[in-house]
This record gives sequence, C-alpha cells and structure tokens, in this order.
Amino acid sequence: MALRQLIRTYGLLERVMQPYFARFGISGAQWGVLRTLRRAEEAGQTGLRLSELGEKLLIRPPSVTGVVDRLERGKLVRRVSVASDLRAKLVVLTSDGRELLDKILEGHGGQIDRVMGILSESQQQTLYELISQLGEHLEELAAGGAADKTAEPRGEEIQEIRS
Repeated sequence: MALRQLIRTYGLLERVMQPYFARFGISGAQWGVLRTLRRAEEAGQTGLRLSELGEKLLIRPPSVTGVVDRLERGKLVRRVSVASDLRAKLVVLTSDGRELLDKILEGHGGQIDRVMGILSESQQQTLYELISQLGEHLEELAAGGAADKTAEPRGEEIQEIRS
C-alpha cells in the first residue's frame, strides 16, 4: 500500500513539475542534469563525465546521452575533452546554461513551497528522514548487500504492490 502511494505521488510530482520546467524550455530530466552540473561546479569540479551524471541521477547512459545532446543543441552545456584522457569528455555548463539556472532558481523556492506547502516543517523533516532511510535501504538492495536481510514478501504483500 505504501509503495503504491509512493509511486503514485512521484507520478503526480512529475505532473506538477513538468509544466514548471517547460516554462523555461526544458524538461525535468534536463533540469536534473543542469542542477547536477551546477552542484559539481560549486564543489570545484570542472564538469562531469556522462557516466558520473548517470550515477548521480540514477539514469542509464543512453538516457543521459539523449538529455545532454538536447541540452547541447540548446547551447546550455558543451562537451570538452579531458587533457589527461583524450577519449574522455566532460559535460560542462555554458554561460547560457548558468544564466538559465539562475533564472529558474529565482522562483524555484516558491515552486517547492507550492508543492510541499501542505506539510508543516516538522512533517517535511519526517518525510525527508523516512525517504532517506528508504533510499539507503534501496541502495543496499541495488548493490546486492541487503538481499539476505529481507524476508520474502507474502502473497498479499506482492498483490498489494502490484495493484
């Protein structure tokens, strides 16, 4: 029941956020790449490889490539060679990409408040903690580390997940 509600809520979140990003001419996936590149810059990195973007955003390499290709056509990012490895390319923000990010971030707090405003600060903190705990567990499962720690779901639990 909780998993179904989590998946449904995620779908609704995407439905609310997509029009917000569309106002700026980008998709939610493109926002994720731009925001991740900005955070990398803030951490002192020049750019990120496609594989690093995929790992941070939890998306497969072909999907990352498609998103980056579209951002590159829009002149929001560019690929640059790595001096120490000519086969490698880093994805970096362009000045247009930084400018768009700044424009989006001006009103982003208001959009987040609009989305999360139904919850008190205390409820938001509790939600953050629960989602973080679930995320850590899922990372373990994805890495194969917690597979033996979890009991097999019962028939009714499986049915509930599927419905």
